[in-house]
Parts: sequence; structure tokens; C-alpha cells
Amino acid sequence: MSESLLRVIAGVGFAGLAAGLAYWLRLGLSREILVAAARAVVQLAVVGAAIALVFEVEALAFVFVAVMAATAGLTAGQRLGALPNARVRALAAIALPALGATAVLLAVGAFDATPRAAVPTAGILIGGAMAATTLAGRQLLAALADETGEVEARLCLGDDARTALAPAVRRALRTGLIPAIDQTRSVGLVTLPGTFVGLVLGGASAEEAAATQLVVLLALLAVELAAAALLAELVQRAVIAPGERVRAVAVE
Repeated sequence: MSESLLRVIAGVGFAGLAAGLAYWLRLGLSREILVAAARAVVQLAVVGAAIALVFEVEALAFVFVAVMAATAGLTAGQRLGALPNARVRALAAIALPALGATAVLLAVGAFDATPRAAVPTAGILIGGAMAATTLAGRQLLAALADETGEVEARLCLGDDARTALAPAVRRALRTGLIPAIDQTRSVGLVTLPGTFVGLVLGGASAEEAAATQLVVLLALLAVELAAAALLAELVQRAVIAPGERVRAVAVE
């Protein structure tokens, strides 16, 4: 049996364990976990073939990155409840900082301007932006649903809508940045991130792998904060109605 097949079998086993644990804890997530695992198996098989083609036909790299960004926008948008045009807003919040940072890293020579370097870099930054956008967006929408009285009180006391929403926005941004900050602070002590491990396994020196991982982690901090802040801005524009009224928006 090949090593690749053994790894797939081990991964499927862990997915089954997670689904079983979720069922035992009555979280209602067992089916979602199994579906996510099945999708990962299929998608990674397809992506592996697609990546090989992208490396041969460089123009396809733009299409591949666009698909990644669009998928991230759809995924994050699904988590943002009844926010109007949630998918479009999430896509904008994710794509602008992630692709902008990718362009900067390629322009300054931090990574080679080739599909082999650009596509993984864009993917990492898009993934981080998606996570921050989802966390910050859900936190902000939950605050809008749960703290209507506080917001209305601030409006009655003379605050404009943005000032009344500012505490909730700040909490949402902090929530969105917690994973990135924790990952950066504990890198090398608690975890060895994928970029570092992949480079070392691929034959790169530890010094080169560490330098590459460092720039990725620090870029992620900026990208995730920018994505969360942009999403918060778009949410505010959606919920602030004429006359400085704040619309209630449900979060699922």
C-alpha cells in the first residue's frame, strides 16, 4: 500500500472520529463534518490535477486564483446570515487585501513571480482573510442582534450611528484577529506551520523555510486585519439606514 493511500486512510479515520465525537456531544455537526471531509477528498484530488496544469500553462494561474477567491467569498458569505449581498461583501473583503498583498510580495521579490510561488501564496492569504472575515462578521452581526438596546441608547444620547456601533466593531475586529495573533505568537513553540514543514520536506534549508514562513505569517496579520476591517465597514454601510437608524440583521 502506498504512503499516499495510507495518509488518506488515516485522514478519513480522523474525520470519522471527529464526526463521532460531535454526535456524542450532540453538537448537530456530524453530517457537516462528514460532508466537509468528503468534499476535501474530492476537491484536493481535482486541485492536484488542476495545479499540475497551471504549472504548465501559466495563464491559468489567474483563473485558479480567481476561483479560490470566489469560493472563499461564497463560503464566508454563507456564514453571515441575513446580511444583504453577504457573498459579494465577503468576496470584496477577502480578495482586495489578499490579492493586494500577494501582488506586493511578488513585486518586491519576496517570492518568484511564477505560478509555483504565486498560487500557494495567494491561497494562504485568501484562506486567512476568509477566516478573519467570517469570525469578525459573525461577531459583529451577533452584536447587532443582541445589543440593539445599547446601540439605540447611544443614538438617543446623540451619538451618530458609526460611533454607536464602534464598540461592537472593535470587539469584532479583535475576535477576527485572535487566531492570526495566536499563530504568530506561538509559531515554532506550539506548532510548525505548513509552509515551514512543506519547504523542509521539499529539501529547503531550515533558514530558508523559516524566512519564508515568517514573511507569510506577518503578511497574514496585515491581510486578516484589513479583511476584517473592510468587512466591518461593509456591514456598517449595509445596516446604517437614512436618518442614522441601525437595521437589525440576523446571524445564523
